[in-house]
Amino acid sequence: MADLVSPAVANLRVWRRVGAPRRVEGSGSAVAVSRDGFLLTSAHVVEGTDRGIATLVDGRELDIQIVGTDPLSDMAVLRATASDLSPATLGDASRLRVGQLVVAIGNPLGFAGSVTAGVVSAVGRSIPTRAGSATRLVENVIQTDAALHPGNSGGALADSAGRVVGISTAVVGPGFGQGLGLAVPINDASRRIIASLMREGRVRRAFLGIAGGPRPLPPRVAEAVGRQHGVEVVEVVPGSPAGRAGVRPEDLILEMDGEPVGGMDDVQRLMDGSAIDRRLPLIVYRDGVRQTLEITPTELST
Repeated sequence: MADLVSPAVANLRVWRRVGAPRRVEGSGSAVAVSRDGFLLTSAHVVEGTDRGIATLVDGRELDIQIVGTDPLSDMAVLRATASDLSPATLGDASRLRVGQLVVAIGNPLGFAGSVTAGVVSAVGRSIPTRAGSATRLVENVIQTDAALHPGNSGGALADSAGRVVGISTAVVGPGFGQGLGLAVPINDASRRIIASLMREGRVRRAFLGIAGGPRPLPPRVAEAVGRQHGVEVVEVVPGSPAGRAGVRPEDLILEMDGEPVGGMDDVQRLMDGSAIDRRLPLIVYRDGVRQTLEITPTELST
Protein backbone atom coordinates (compact mmCIF):
# COMPACT_ATOMS: atom_id res chain seq x y z
CA MET A 1 0.00 0.00 0.00
CA ALA A 2 2.72 2.48 1.02
CA ASP A 3 4.72 1.62 -2.11
CA LEU A 4 1.74 2.63 -4.25
CA VAL A 5 1.03 5.95 -2.57
CA SER A 6 4.39 7.27 -1.27
CA PRO A 7 5.74 8.32 -4.71
CA ALA A 8 2.73 10.65 -5.03
CA VAL A 9 3.26 12.42 -1.68
CA ALA A 10 5.50 15.49 -1.61
CA ASN A 11 7.03 17.44 1.25
CA LEU A 12 6.12 21.14 1.09
CA ARG A 13 8.17 24.05 2.34
CA VAL A 14 6.46 27.41 2.05
CA TRP A 15 7.36 30.96 2.96
CA ARG A 16 4.96 33.53 4.35
CA ARG A 17 5.62 37.23 4.50
CA VAL A 18 5.17 38.60 8.02
CA GLY A 19 6.10 42.24 7.63
CA ALA A 20 8.89 43.18 5.22
CA PRO A 21 11.48 41.86 4.95
CA ARG A 22 10.86 39.06 7.46
CA ARG A 23 9.65 35.68 6.21
CA VAL A 24 8.42 32.65 8.10
CA GLU A 25 8.93 29.12 6.81
CA GLY A 26 6.15 26.56 7.16
CA SER A 27 5.77 22.97 6.07
CA GLY A 28 3.20 20.42 5.11
CA SER A 29 2.46 17.73 2.58
CA ALA A 30 0.80 17.46 -0.82
CA VAL A 31 -0.48 14.69 -3.09
CA ALA A 32 0.19 14.56 -6.82
CA VAL A 33 -3.04 14.14 -8.78
CA SER A 34 -1.72 14.40 -12.34
CA ARG A 35 1.49 13.67 -14.19
CA ASP A 36 1.76 17.25 -15.44
CA GLY A 37 2.40 18.84 -12.06
CA PHE A 38 -0.92 19.31 -10.24
CA LEU A 39 -0.73 18.72 -6.48
CA LEU A 40 -3.52 18.68 -3.89
CA THR A 41 -2.98 19.96 -0.35
CA SER A 42 -4.81 21.66 2.53
CA ALA A 43 -5.69 25.32 2.07
CA HIS A 44 -4.36 26.22 5.52
CA VAL A 45 -0.93 24.82 4.61
CA VAL A 46 -0.45 27.44 1.88
CA GLU A 47 -2.45 30.29 3.42
CA GLY A 48 -0.56 33.55 2.95
CA THR A 49 2.11 31.81 0.89
CA ASP A 50 3.91 33.59 -1.93
CA ARG A 51 6.34 30.82 -2.88
CA GLY A 52 7.30 27.28 -2.02
CA ILE A 53 9.17 24.10 -2.89
CA ALA A 54 7.87 20.55 -3.21
CA THR A 55 10.36 17.75 -2.50
CA LEU A 56 9.55 14.36 -4.00
CA VAL A 57 10.57 10.94 -2.71
CA ASP A 58 13.13 10.68 -5.54
CA GLY A 59 14.91 13.73 -4.11
CA ARG A 60 13.83 16.28 -6.70
CA GLU A 61 13.01 19.78 -5.46
CA LEU A 62 10.40 21.56 -7.59
CA ASP A 63 9.20 25.15 -7.46
CA ILE A 64 5.45 25.40 -6.89
CA GLN A 65 2.84 28.03 -7.59
CA ILE A 66 -0.62 28.34 -6.10
CA VAL A 67 -3.28 27.54 -8.70
CA GLY A 68 -6.22 28.06 -6.37
CA THR A 69 -7.30 27.75 -2.76
CA ASP A 70 -10.69 27.08 -1.18
CA PRO A 71 -10.59 27.72 2.57
CA LEU A 72 -14.25 26.67 2.90
CA SER A 73 -13.30 23.08 2.01
CA ASP A 74 -9.69 23.39 3.27
CA MET A 75 -8.41 22.33 -0.14
CA ALA A 76 -5.83 23.90 -2.43
CA VAL A 77 -4.33 22.97 -5.79
CA LEU A 78 -0.68 23.70 -6.61
CA ARG A 79 1.33 23.38 -9.82
CA ALA A 80 4.88 22.08 -9.77
CA THR A 81 7.42 22.52 -12.53
CA ALA A 82 7.30 18.91 -13.72
CA SER A 83 5.59 16.76 -16.34
CA ASP A 84 6.43 13.31 -14.98
CA LEU A 85 4.91 13.07 -11.52
CA SER A 86 3.54 9.80 -10.13
CA PRO A 87 -0.10 10.68 -9.46
CA ALA A 88 -2.12 8.97 -6.76
CA THR A 89 -5.29 7.06 -7.51
CA LEU A 90 -8.23 8.86 -5.90
CA GLY A 91 -10.78 6.66 -4.15
CA ASP A 92 -14.27 7.23 -2.75
CA ALA A 93 -14.58 8.01 0.94
CA SER A 94 -18.32 7.31 0.86
CA ARG A 95 -17.45 3.60 0.70
CA LEU A 96 -15.38 3.65 3.91
CA ARG A 97 -16.61 1.72 6.92
CA VAL A 98 -15.75 2.15 10.59
CA GLY A 99 -12.93 -0.23 11.51
CA GLN A 100 -11.47 -0.27 8.01
CA LEU A 101 -7.67 -0.09 7.77
CA VAL A 102 -6.18 3.20 6.54
CA VAL A 103 -2.67 4.65 6.39
CA ALA A 104 -1.59 8.29 6.66
CA ILE A 105 1.38 9.27 4.51
CA GLY A 106 3.00 12.66 4.90
CA ASN A 107 5.91 14.60 6.28
CA PRO A 108 5.27 15.07 10.01
CA LEU A 109 7.71 17.39 11.77
CA GLY A 110 9.83 17.41 8.60
CA PHE A 111 10.35 13.61 8.48
CA ALA A 112 9.64 12.98 4.81
CA GLY A 113 7.71 9.93 3.63
CA SER A 114 6.44 8.87 7.05
CA VAL A 115 3.72 6.21 7.13
CA THR A 116 1.40 5.55 10.07
CA ALA A 117 -1.39 2.99 10.17
CA GLY A 118 -4.74 2.98 11.90
CA VAL A 119 -8.41 2.44 11.32
CA VAL A 120 -11.38 4.56 10.40
CA SER A 121 -12.66 5.53 13.85
CA ALA A 122 -15.77 7.32 12.61
CA VAL A 123 -17.28 8.77 9.46
CA GLY A 124 -19.72 11.62 8.99
CA ARG A 125 -17.88 14.09 11.20
CA SER A 126 -17.94 17.81 10.35
CA ILE A 127 -15.46 20.62 10.87
CA PRO A 128 -16.15 24.37 10.60
CA THR A 129 -14.25 26.51 8.10
CA ARG A 130 -14.23 30.23 7.41
CA ALA A 131 -13.26 32.53 4.54
CA GLY A 132 -13.79 36.20 5.27
CA SER A 133 -17.38 36.59 6.44
CA ALA A 134 -18.49 33.22 5.04
CA THR A 135 -18.60 30.06 7.13
CA ARG A 136 -19.22 26.49 6.11
CA LEU A 137 -19.18 23.01 7.55
CA VAL A 138 -17.01 20.46 5.76
CA GLU A 139 -19.22 17.39 5.94
CA ASN A 140 -18.46 13.65 6.01
CA VAL A 141 -14.99 14.22 7.45
CA ILE A 142 -13.06 11.01 8.22
CA GLN A 143 -11.86 10.39 11.78
CA THR A 144 -8.88 8.08 12.20
CA ASP A 145 -6.58 6.95 14.98
CA ALA A 146 -3.56 6.87 12.62
CA ALA A 147 -0.96 9.08 14.33
CA LEU A 148 -0.84 12.56 12.79
CA HIS A 149 1.55 15.40 13.57
CA PRO A 150 2.14 18.94 12.29
CA GLY A 151 3.39 18.48 8.75
CA ASN A 152 0.91 15.71 7.93
CA SER A 153 -1.62 18.33 6.80
CA GLY A 154 -2.17 18.06 3.07
CA GLY A 155 -0.91 14.47 3.01
CA ALA A 156 -2.69 11.32 1.94
CA LEU A 157 -5.06 9.09 3.86
CA ALA A 158 -5.21 5.88 1.83
CA ASP A 159 -7.24 2.69 2.01
CA SER A 160 -5.86 -0.84 1.86
CA ALA A 161 -5.95 -0.79 -1.95
CA GLY A 162 -3.69 2.26 -2.08
CA ARG A 163 -6.45 4.67 -3.10
CA VAL A 164 -6.37 8.13 -1.56
CA VAL A 165 -9.68 8.57 0.26
CA GLY A 166 -8.86 11.69 2.28
CA ILE A 167 -6.50 14.63 2.74
CA SER A 168 -5.20 14.91 6.30
CA THR A 169 -6.29 18.23 7.75
CA ALA A 170 -6.30 18.36 11.57
CA VAL A 171 -5.02 16.80 14.77
CA VAL A 172 -7.35 16.90 17.77
CA GLY A 173 -6.34 15.78 21.23
CA PRO A 174 -3.70 16.22 23.92
CA GLY A 175 -0.26 16.33 22.35
CA PHE A 176 1.04 15.49 18.91
CA GLY A 177 0.10 12.13 17.44
CA GLN A 178 -2.50 11.50 20.11
CA GLY A 179 -6.25 11.85 20.31
CA LEU A 180 -7.71 11.71 16.83
CA GLY A 181 -6.93 12.83 13.33
CA LEU A 182 -9.32 14.21 10.74
CA ALA A 183 -9.20 14.09 6.95
CA VAL A 184 -11.24 15.89 4.32
CA PRO A 185 -12.93 13.14 2.28
CA ILE A 186 -12.36 12.45 -1.38
CA ASN A 187 -15.88 12.08 -2.77
CA ASP A 188 -18.05 13.48 -5.54
CA ALA A 189 -18.28 16.91 -3.88
CA SER A 190 -14.53 17.26 -3.31
CA ARG A 191 -13.78 16.03 -6.84
CA ARG A 192 -15.87 18.90 -8.18
CA ILE A 193 -13.98 21.32 -5.95
CA ILE A 194 -10.62 19.98 -7.16
CA ALA A 195 -11.72 20.23 -10.79
CA SER A 196 -12.92 23.81 -10.29
CA LEU A 197 -9.64 24.82 -8.64
CA MET A 198 -7.63 23.25 -11.46
CA ARG A 199 -9.78 24.86 -14.13
CA GLU A 200 -10.63 28.29 -12.69
CA GLY A 201 -8.44 28.72 -9.61
CA ARG A 202 -11.49 29.24 -7.40
CA VAL A 203 -14.77 27.67 -6.34
CA ARG A 204 -18.08 29.44 -6.89
CA ARG A 205 -20.88 28.62 -4.46
CA ALA A 206 -24.51 29.62 -4.25
CA PHE A 207 -25.93 31.34 -1.16
CA LEU A 208 -29.35 30.66 0.39
CA GLY A 209 -29.14 32.45 3.73
CA ILE A 210 -30.34 29.75 6.12
CA ALA A 211 -28.97 27.92 9.12
CA GLY A 212 -30.41 24.51 9.85
CA GLY A 213 -29.86 20.90 10.71
CA PRO A 214 -31.30 17.43 10.16
CA ARG A 215 -34.59 16.53 11.84
CA PRO A 216 -36.72 13.35 11.76
CA LEU A 217 -39.80 13.77 9.63
CA PRO A 218 -43.31 13.19 11.00
CA PRO A 219 -44.35 9.59 10.22
CA ARG A 220 -46.99 10.61 7.69
CA VAL A 221 -44.53 12.82 5.80
CA ALA A 222 -41.75 10.23 6.00
CA GLU A 223 -44.04 7.63 4.46
CA ALA A 224 -45.08 10.00 1.68
CA VAL A 225 -41.54 11.03 0.68
CA GLY A 226 -39.88 7.68 1.37
CA ARG A 227 -37.16 8.85 3.76
CA GLN A 228 -36.79 9.64 7.44
CA HIS A 229 -35.10 13.04 7.64
CA GLY A 230 -35.34 16.58 6.31
CA VAL A 231 -33.62 19.85 7.16
CA GLU A 232 -35.20 22.06 9.78
CA VAL A 233 -34.61 25.77 9.19
CA VAL A 234 -33.33 27.33 12.42
CA GLU A 235 -32.55 30.83 11.14
CA VAL A 236 -33.18 32.87 7.99
CA VAL A 237 -30.87 35.77 7.16
CA PRO A 238 -32.97 38.90 6.56
CA GLY A 239 -32.88 40.03 2.94
CA SER A 240 -31.27 36.77 1.80
CA PRO A 241 -32.58 34.64 -1.10
CA ALA A 242 -34.32 32.41 1.45
CA GLY A 243 -35.87 35.42 3.16
CA ARG A 244 -37.14 36.83 -0.13
CA ALA A 245 -38.57 33.43 -1.08
CA GLY A 246 -40.63 33.28 2.11
CA VAL A 247 -38.69 30.57 3.93
CA ARG A 248 -39.39 30.68 7.69
CA PRO A 249 -37.74 29.28 10.79
CA GLU A 250 -39.17 25.83 11.69
CA ASP A 251 -39.83 25.02 8.02
CA LEU A 252 -38.76 21.48 7.15
CA ILE A 253 -37.00 21.39 3.78
CA LEU A 254 -37.87 18.18 1.93
CA GLU A 255 -36.64 18.80 -1.59
CA MET A 256 -34.67 21.36 -3.58
CA ASP A 257 -34.44 21.56 -7.37
CA GLY A 258 -36.03 18.12 -7.60
CA GLU A 259 -33.41 16.53 -5.32
CA PRO A 260 -34.23 15.03 -1.89
CA VAL A 261 -32.76 16.88 1.10
CA GLY A 262 -32.00 14.95 4.28
CA GLY A 263 -29.18 17.00 5.79
CA MET A 264 -27.18 20.19 5.39
CA ASP A 265 -24.60 18.28 3.35
CA ASP A 266 -27.32 17.79 0.72
CA VAL A 267 -28.01 21.53 0.74
CA GLN A 268 -24.30 22.34 0.39
CA ARG A 269 -23.91 19.82 -2.42
CA LEU A 270 -26.74 21.47 -4.37
CA MET A 271 -25.41 24.98 -3.79
CA ASP A 272 -22.63 24.82 -6.36
CA GLY A 273 -21.93 27.40 -9.05
CA SER A 274 -24.64 26.08 -11.36
CA ALA A 275 -27.36 27.17 -8.89
CA ILE A 276 -26.33 30.85 -8.86
CA ASP A 277 -29.08 33.17 -10.15
CA ARG A 278 -31.27 30.20 -11.16
CA ARG A 279 -34.87 29.85 -9.94
CA LEU A 280 -35.19 26.59 -8.01
CA PRO A 281 -38.30 24.89 -6.64
CA LEU A 282 -38.07 24.35 -2.88
CA ILE A 283 -40.53 21.99 -1.17
CA VAL A 284 -41.04 22.58 2.55
CA TYR A 285 -43.31 21.10 5.19
CA ARG A 286 -45.03 23.87 7.18
CA ASP A 287 -48.01 23.77 9.52
CA GLY A 288 -48.89 20.22 8.48
CA VAL A 289 -48.88 21.00 4.75
CA ARG A 290 -46.33 20.55 2.00
CA GLN A 291 -45.68 23.81 0.15
CA THR A 292 -43.61 24.67 -2.92
CA LEU A 293 -41.62 27.90 -2.90
CA GLU A 294 -39.32 29.37 -5.54
CA ILE A 295 -35.86 30.49 -4.50
CA THR A 296 -33.10 32.16 -6.51
CA PRO A 297 -29.69 31.71 -4.85
CA THR A 298 -27.06 34.41 -5.25
CA GLU A 299 -23.29 33.95 -5.33
CA LEU A 300 -21.69 33.41 -1.94
CA SER A 301 -19.40 36.32 -1.18
CA THR A 302 -16.17 35.66 0.70
